[in-house]
Amino acid sequence: MSLDLKRQFIAQLVESSRLLRNYIDYRAKGRGTTRAQWIVLFRLRQQEGLSQVDLAEVLELQPISLVRLLDRLVEHGLLERLPDPRDRRANRLFLTEAGRQLVDDLDSLRDSIATDVLQGIPADTIETSLEALCHIKRRIKSVSENRSASENPDDAAIK
Repeated sequence: MSLDLKRQFIAQLVESSRLLRNYIDYRAKGRGTTRAQWIVLFRLRQQEGLSQVDLAEVLELQPISLVRLLDRLVEHGLLERLPDPRDRRANRLFLTEAGRQLVDDLDSLRDSIATDVLQGIPADTIETSLEALCHIKRRIKSVSENRSASENPDDAAIK
C-alpha cells in the first residue's frame, strides 16, 4: 500500500470522525443532552455502580473533567452518587429512573443516526470497515502504550 493511500485514509478517518461527532452533538442537543453526557449514561447503564475513578479510566477521561460532567448529570436528576460501602472516600454511580429513561430514549436516536450516516452502504462493507476500525484502535493503543513505556521507563516498571 502506498504512503499516499495511507495518508488519504487517515485524513478521511480524522475528518469523518470530526463530522460524526458534530452531527451527534447536534442530534443530542435536540434531546437536551450532550454527546459527552450520552457516553457517560450509556456506560453506566452497562456498568452501574462504577466508582468515579473507574468510570474515568473506562472512558479514558481525566477525573477532573469527569467530575464536572457528573455534577451536571446529578443536577439534572439523571445520576446519583451513593457512598461506597467499602471505601467511605469513594462514591458509586447509579442512574436514576429519569436517567434510565433518557438512555432508553437515546437508543432510538443512536439507531436513527446510524441509519442516516450508513444509508446506502452495503452490510459487507460495514462489516469490513468495522473490522478495520477495531484493528486500527488496537494498533493505536499498542503503539501508544509502547511509546509511553519507552518515554518513561520508571513508570513502566511500576505497572
